[in-house]
Amino acid sequence: MNRLKKAVATATAVAAAALIPLTAAPASATTGPATHLGMTWSVVSNGPDGTVQVGGPGGSPSNAYNGDTAPSVSLPVLCLNVDGSPAPSGISLGFYNGWAQGTVALSQPVKGSRLNSRAAADSVCQAGFGAGWREAEFHDGHYGTDLSQTGGWTFWAYGNIPTNTRFWTAINDQPANPWN
Repeated sequence: MNRLKKAVATATAVAAAALIPLTAAPASATTGPATHLGMTWSVVSNGPDGTVQVGGPGGSPSNAYNGDTAPSVSLPVLCLNVDGSPAPSGISLGFYNGWAQGTVALSQPVKGSRLNSRAAADSVCQAGFGAGWREAEFHDGHYGTDLSQTGGWTFWAYGNIPTNTRFWTAINDQPANPWN
């Protein structure tokens, strides 16, 4: 039943993303366009029970320290809805591959220059998927006893994201976002 629930949630999120108007203005458009390189991730692997591992592991063009993609580029935003979902068996969790406790989906492509604040990025996710959705962040992966520790570089979540797709992802402790 849990798999069916996650499959329906993922399909609904994907369908909703197709309805997002590309001209919707971000919540904080008054601050002007973003001009900094932004960090992007991609799919690392697919796992059991409809899970996906996303991240910027070694060998990918992701740059978690300064950003890697110009704000003039249009890419989807990696959106996350943390709902407390337990990790399915078959996933080994650790610092570099934590569990995000929810579902990920991609927004329609948006120019990085529209992501002029974290609130603007979050509003793209909320416009596409509803309340509770936000832009995923580098440190969203949890591991350890009761998932009490956070790591980085990749994480697992429920979702169905196309491989070979890059997407905007936030980082909260480095200047690697379009708004920095």
